[in-house]
Amino acid sequence: MKIIIVGCGNVGATLAEQLSKEKHDITVIDCRQQAVEAVTNVCDVMGIIGNGASFNAQTDAGIADADLMIAVTGSDELNLLCCLIAKKAGGCHTIARVSNPVYSREIGFIKEELGLSMIINPQLAAAREMARLLKFPSALKVDSFAKSRVELVNYRIEEDNPLCNMQLKDMGSRLHCDVLIAVVERGDEVYIPDGNFELKARDEISIVGTQAKTIEFFKKLGVPTSSARDALIVGGGRTSVYLAKQLLEMGIRVKIVERDEERCEELNEMVPKAMIICGDATDKDLLIEEGLLETEAFVATTNFDEENIMLALFAKSLSSAKLITKVHRISYDDIIDQLDVGSIIYPKFITSESIIKYVRAMKNSMGSNIETLYRLNDNRVEALEFLIKEGSPVVGIPLQDLRLKPKMLIGCITHKGKVTIPKGQSVIEVGDTVILVTTTTGLHDIRDALR
Repeated sequence: MKIIIVGCGNVGATLAEQLSKEKHDITVIDCRQQAVEAVTNVCDVMGIIGNGASFNAQTDAGIADADLMIAVTGSDELNLLCCLIAKKAGGCHTIARVSNPVYSREIGFIKEELGLSMIINPQLAAAREMARLLKFPSALKVDSFAKSRVELVNYRIEEDNPLCNMQLKDMGSRLHCDVLIAVVERGDEVYIPDGNFELKARDEISIVGTQAKTIEFFKKLGVPTSSARDALIVGGGRTSVYLAKQLLEMGIRVKIVERDEERCEELNEMVPKAMIICGDATDKDLLIEEGLLETEAFVATTNFDEENIMLALFAKSLSSAKLITKVHRISYDDIIDQLDVGSIIYPKFITSESIIKYVRAMKNSMGSNIETLYRLNDNRVEALEFLIKEGSPVVGIPLQDLRLKPKMLIGCITHKGKVTIPKGQSVIEVGDTVILVTTTTGLHDIRDALR
């Protein structure tokens, strides 16, 4: 497909890289020459230097025969204008990044009136992921499927965990829990495990199950399962506002530390039930005074990756709080993983997942049947939720007889709202949704999983 991306910031550059890997014809537009060159030097894409809202710039980029325009600049208004012009000039599908909380109640109206295919909000998506983690602090990452009926929880096995040296085929008889371990990351290797796979200390595992079954599983491991009761958030940006509102609704007490006085006044109006602390979070005495030692969750969401990482390391040295660290750049992700600063949130990856799901659905000639898509383990694993339609080759065949390609695992079947962890005799029916976990990326349809 021919796709035009306006904006070569973190999100735009990530999209250009990932969509070009999926063999799409990509053109990027940005008024900053250096930003355009940075993307075109790394990815196999075309670059246009200019204003993305300009009809001439869009014409040069080939808007007349484009399939999709994605506007992800830092300005919501510019993104909407880019999409409006693209609709008039080329009649293509359009996706706009809109992240200002002012527009959050009007998203439906804006999308409908401007004829947008999709609106994405990286800050809101990041905040939702953070809130899910604070609801279940033992997890490194929590993704939801099947309209939030199913969760995929990422968890690290420590030395004294009952799972150490246990083969997966023995897990059901020993723990009596209806969950499935779908992915194991050990060092630099990622596995889609079978029943003979033996778990080791420091393995990172991805567990598929309903929320109730997952909580039951962790209780049997002796792992805390209750949500955090309070959270100390550093940085008063948009992500913090979205997160604070969600946590307050969950009954979690919230403190936000922000150094800018004017922004503190705005925060007081936006989230009046949160406690706003005006001060410099790099002052360790301030953090201790505001309850760092006692807090159950510490979230670093400033605009500076280095500051977030240092704050998380400081919090880790003094408290047992659940740590969440927001990171914009991924150049040093290997080093960050070794630092063990809790759960790392990359807003641009969360955004790109949503858009790639939409692009694959567009490309699929059978019609959209990817309901949800998550990328795991540094993008080496994909978990996809497919809606099974009439005529699908997987219908009516027991799973043990399905000829799945290697490194593919069906982790869950949802039938008429009821979630089951499948066995060999399980059968998929029309209308079911199926979660497929695989190290083979780029699937568009459930039939792509068959030999």
